[in-house]
Amino acid sequence: VQLQASGGGLVQAGESLRLSCTTSGITLRSYTVAWFRQAPGKEREFVAATGRYGGSTFSADPVKGRFTISRDNAKNTVYLQMNSLKPEDTAVYYCAADRGIIQSSIRTPHHYDHWGQGTQVTVSS
Repeated sequence: VQLQASGGGLVQAGESLRLSCTTSGITLRSYTVAWFRQAPGKEREFVAATGRYGGSTFSADPVKGRFTISRDNAKNTVYLQMNSLKPEDTAVYYCAADRGIIQSSIRTPHHYDHWGQGTQVTVSS
């Protein structure tokens, strides 16, 4: 199982980025996939998730209305569209996948078995 996160970069506040999480070795539709982020000196925090088998999507309060998670199972890829970026969105963004996770655990990093390497997002003011 491999997950590869890409699409990060340096942008100004108010701009947009789209992150991609490309997977291999799994049947994506049967996996819950989430994005987490970690800023320097802070714990890894939940950003958004898309449930398996066409399940619900979930977003953290700080990104609601600005970030949208989506998936293309045919392309084995999950996306995170990030609009109206703020300096406090600066972090390394990681994608994670798990087949057996239950809804109450979706926001908890240690419940995910598979992780990508992370992509840096830097938002300047």
